[in-house]
This record gives sequence, C-alpha cells and structure tokens, in this order.
Amino acid sequence: MEEKIRVYVEGIGEVYTQQNITLKELSEQIYGEDCKKYLGARINNEVYHLWEKVEEDMYIKFLDICEKDGHRIYERTISAVFILACKEVFPNYTIKIEHSLDKGLYAELEKGKSITFSEIELLKSKMEEIINEDIPIIREKVPFEEGIALFEKYGHEDKIRLYNTLDREKIQIYRIGDYVDGFHGYLAPSTSYVKIFDLKYYYPGVIILFPTRESQNKLPEFKEQKKLSKVFKEATQWADILDLAYVGSLNEKIEDESIYEVIRVSEALHEKNIAKIADMICQDDDINMILIAGPSSSGKTTFAQRLAVHLKVNGKRPISISIDDYFVDRELTPLNEEGEPDYEALEAIDLKRFNEDLVKLLEGEEIELPKFNFVTGKSESSGIWIKVDKDHPIIVEGIHGLNPKLATYIPEKNKFKIYISALTQLNIDAHNRISTTDTRFIRRMVRDNLYRGNDVFRTFKLWEGVTKGEEKNIFPYQEEADVMFDSALVYELSVLKKHAVPLLRQIDNSSIYYSEAKRLLRFLSYFKDIEDEKRIPPTSILREFIGGIDFDIH
Repeated sequence: MEEKIRVYVEGIGEVYTQQNITLKELSEQIYGEDCKKYLGARINNEVYHLWEKVEEDMYIKFLDICEKDGHRIYERTISAVFILACKEVFPNYTIKIEHSLDKGLYAELEKGKSITFSEIELLKSKMEEIINEDIPIIREKVPFEEGIALFEKYGHEDKIRLYNTLDREKIQIYRIGDYVDGFHGYLAPSTSYVKIFDLKYYYPGVIILFPTRESQNKLPEFKEQKKLSKVFKEATQWADILDLAYVGSLNEKIEDESIYEVIRVSEALHEKNIAKIADMICQDDDINMILIAGPSSSGKTTFAQRLAVHLKVNGKRPISISIDDYFVDRELTPLNEEGEPDYEALEAIDLKRFNEDLVKLLEGEEIELPKFNFVTGKSESSGIWIKVDKDHPIIVEGIHGLNPKLATYIPEKNKFKIYISALTQLNIDAHNRISTTDTRFIRRMVRDNLYRGNDVFRTFKLWEGVTKGEEKNIFPYQEEADVMFDSALVYELSVLKKHAVPLLRQIDNSSIYYSEAKRLLRFLSYFKDIEDEKRIPPTSILREFIGGIDFDIH
C-alpha cells in the first residue's frame, strides 16, 4: 500500500494524500466538482501554479477569484483564451491587450484593423470552444535560444525585442495545445477554469469582461469611461509614434543612449499639456477654484505646482492648498471595517475647517494654512498666511478633489476639475499589460521610504486600504472632471527600479507580502536601468518620488 503524506489546507485542515500528486490533483480530491473555482495556491507566502507537486507538511491555501492573486490568474488565463481565439479569427493580425477600463480589459488589433460586432460574436464562440476543450496550460522554462526560436515561430516580435535586451539563460513560456506564448505570472492549469466571461463591442476594439474580486463569480456591469478611454488612446498613439509601446523598445533606447531624447520629449509633452490646461482655465473668468484629484502617487502635488507656473504665465497669481494638510490628527482618523485607520476616507479630512477656510478666502479674508506633519501624525501651524482676489485662483489638490462633499459651499460654475493619474502607456509586450496600480505603488513605496518615514512593510500594509479608498472616493468621480491629465512617464520604471529593488528585497518568505514583493521584483527585472538621473528635469513629476525636485512639496 502506497505511503501517504500529510498536508494542511486552509479552511479544510489536515489532509492525507498520495505522494507525487500535483496541487491540481489535490484540489480535485478535496473540492470535487468545485475544484475549478481554485486557480492557484499560496504556500509559505509564495504563489504557485497548480501543476506544482505536493510535499509533506505543506501549508496550502488554494486561491479563488476573490483573492488578489487568484483574480490575476483568472485575468491572465481569460486573456490567453481570448488571444487563442483571435489567432483563429484574425490569423494575420496581432491582438494587443492594452489596458484596464472600468471592470474589464480593453484590447484591439494592430495595423489599424477594427473588430466588427459580428466578429465579436465569432470570438465569443471560439472562446467557448477553447474553454470547453479543457486544453492543458503547461508552464516551462526553456533555453534562451529555444525560447527565441519559438517566439519567432509564433510571431512574437515584441517578446524577441524584449528578451534580446535581457541577460537570461532561460525563458519562461506557456504551451496551450499547439500554441506557445509568454505571460508575466501564473495561469490556471487548463482553459476550462475561466468559464465566466463576456465580450463587449467597443470600437475599434473590444472589452473583455470577467468577474471581479467582489462580484461573487458574476460578471460586473460595464460602465463606459469616455474621458478616460480618450486619454488612454492618446497615450497609446503617442507611444506608437515614438516606438515606445513595449518594454523591449524602451530597453533598446537605454542601450543606445537615445533614452535621453525620450526623456526630453516625454517631459516636453507634460509641459505642453499642462500649458493647455492653464489656458483653458484662464479663458473662463468665473473660475476661481481649481480642484485636482487622483489616486495615490499620481503626482498631484508636482502637477499643482507646475500648473501654478503656467497660470502665472497667463497673468494669474494662484494660491495652492493641499488637502493632505487638512488631515485630522492621526488618533482622530476614522477606522475601516478591519478596525485599522482609514487614511483614504473623506472623514480623515477636517472638512469643517477646510470649507470655512475656502469661504473666508473667497470673501477676501486672510487665513493661516495648516501643515500636516506625516512623521508625528499631527496638524501644525504653518506660519503661512494667505489672502486672495480675482487674480488669485485657489488650487486645491488631493485624492478627494472631485468629491462633491469636499467643497460644498462653492458653486460649480466657480470650479475647474482636473483628474490626474499615471495611465501607463507602456506595456511589457502585446499580451502583457502594465498595471497602472503597480506603477503607482512603486512610486509610493520609493517616496514614502524617502520622505514619509514609512518602510516598505508599512507601505504594503497601508496599500490595501489605499486602493479600497480609491474605489470608493476617487474612481466614481473621475468622469466628472473637466479635463484629465496622464502623469505617467514612459521611462519612469527604468529609473524607479534601482530605488525600488533594494526595498523589495528586504521582504523574505516569512512576510505575508513576500509573494507580492517577488512578483514586483520579477516585473522590474524586465527593465534596464537608466543610470544618469541628472538628465531628469528638477520640475519633473518623477522627482516627487525619487528626490531632487525644484518645488517645496514635501
């Protein structure tokens, strides 16, 4: 009789099973018909795919779509199924997974080919066939030359450009039937694990819809984000013109040192767009309050300072107010559902004082601005007294800038609303997008370590609350903005990398943040370093995070 091994499964307890079985087989043994709810596993704070072998005394947590890592696996797997369907329907075109949009992923074809309504129905049918075939998804590491040859065979020129800039002995690939591709992160063990999906016509491309972490295995309602979609489109077109759509082309420009021209052009584009916004504001005499909002680490503070400069060029003398300086003392911060301080809640702001100060300013009175000390967690006197008139528009920046509850006493005709976020125009390759959330987290981690007395562990601890707060307090209002500004810089991750990697390496497998740190380290490994930071202007939004900024913002 075969000797059995003992493992521990979270939510189940002690389990005895055969030796040499995979996590997939163990999941089938434990969950039966429900096994395909579980897309991967976490063992010793590290994520594993389900083809991994089970070993004695493992403590296993199987991951469903409600888990962050489980949801990522579902997203990658449904993307892979979609790509396979596109290979059949559009054999002469490359499909690009561009970016997230509301609760889905936006994808389109290269070479300007639009996807018709009838073609979307055909794609859905092909995807259902692929899912029902239950095709195994096999993860392999192959020698570099073999990987490049496979990418050549399947037309993955973007991946070849990337790996030719990296020092790798082996390349990670996935085999799905007779198709080969590369994905950043794990996929489910077969195509049948992602049965819940839909495609929505979104000319010239398509929206891939699948369950969110909160939707309980149901498809979420898609809400169109017209303004955000246009900003993404403009950023993508700009990146394509400069041959900077993918990391491989960025790395090539670092290798041949043409990257410094990229830096100049990227910064000039920011400058041009900020100047345009300033001109729009100055054309409307009713505007006396400029509200700037966006998620954490979007570069709101530097943007506000640069906007002020361009307003001055137009003859205005703006006054800047940071909502962050109106935080209540840390011990008065409201608590979230877990009993932790919720720094992203609107109630973490002293709304009464904020509104009273705005009214006093608009009525011609002089006020003293508060100053929040992020190290002590206390509100302090700034010693800065301000007074405004019609030539002194008030610039207010902070995550709640578009929330109608923030400045309730001020008429809408007197407000100009700006939404800012790092809407990354760069992707790893055509099939692996870069999450705007990852870019913002890396920005924040570097900045908080440098300026706010937060080590990497605290940044991770706070981030879950930050993202929940954004879903509640920022994203619902983003389409209300008069204008949107993309603060992403196509070259920034190649600069942030050397600041972020030492911080992420502090986290070992004893930490609950290990799998996330390891994922980000693997992600950053695709980027070559930009060593010479002197070429980055002192007014760059990136300087807010890496230091050397020419404004007094910290």
